[in-house]
Amino acid sequence: MRARASIVLCALPIIAAACTKEPPAGNAIASVARGDSHVAGRDHATLARTLRADDGPLATANPTSFILPHGLEGDGAPRPSMLLVGHAVEPGCPQGMAPIGGRFCIDRYEAALVEILPNGEERPFDSFSTVDGHVVRAVSERSVFPHGYISEVQAKEACGRSGKRLCRSSEWRQACMGPRHTTFGYGNTRVPGRCNDHGVSPMISVMRLRVDHPSEWTHDRMNDPRLNQAPSTLARTGEHSSCTNGYGVYDMVGNLHEWVDDPDGTFQGGYYLDTHLNGDGCTYTTTAHGPQYHDYSTGFRCCADM
Repeated sequence: MRARASIVLCALPIIAAACTKEPPAGNAIASVARGDSHVAGRDHATLARTLRADDGPLATANPTSFILPHGLEGDGAPRPSMLLVGHAVEPGCPQGMAPIGGRFCIDRYEAALVEILPNGEERPFDSFSTVDGHVVRAVSERSVFPHGYISEVQAKEACGRSGKRLCRSSEWRQACMGPRHTTFGYGNTRVPGRCNDHGVSPMISVMRLRVDHPSEWTHDRMNDPRLNQAPSTLARTGEHSSCTNGYGVYDMVGNLHEWVDDPDGTFQGGYYLDTHLNGDGCTYTTTAHGPQYHDYSTGFRCCADM
């Protein structure tokens, strides 16, 4: 059985390796001094990081995919084998998904949600609200805000309602690292700003909470809808256009933590405040929270069998 920290709130930052192992004494103070977003400690609070950087050069496109300009639609658009919004529909994969190693498919973008109403109709679901009490399903679209505030249990249900499933940990990492199997997908060396990995803490900028008062970092405050609407926090899907790899999947490093299928609770990839302290880039893994947990930083994407 996996050991858990009793009150470690990984999305918040005073944690650190607390999400994966017991940190050495004194690391919390040292991390605060460095300005890390996740600090080792009994609880977590976040540290503001305001450094912004331009996206790096575009990653090499998958040479096997036919790329269409965004917005190209209508009679001139390619048929079944092609997708209409900037990437290919691959044989064996539903629209909007990328094939990985001929074994499975994965959503190209972090998931947004639509709500299923009692009469069967659907409507877009607010990206900044908790899912509690609503019936939703997952959609993968470019240029929308992906959905945080969601638990692993809810994410699994949302994938299932779209005929998909939550990704296994090994699948998620394979897709993130790309065909060249690199730490950040685009390469083995982090390029700040290439992905959404250098934002600010909305728990401090919006909620005005204090790092040295962990009791203030409550569940309700960490699920406040204002958090991911603050400047320098959540980005739209595909907005960091070079945060991709040869598979043509986006934002797997940074932006939102992404739940994977684990009965004990695991999310991977980091988020806009930290992609390092629990492992670099695609190796980033947080295991401190159970599958019912959610806060502003927890999102997901779906997989499907080929």
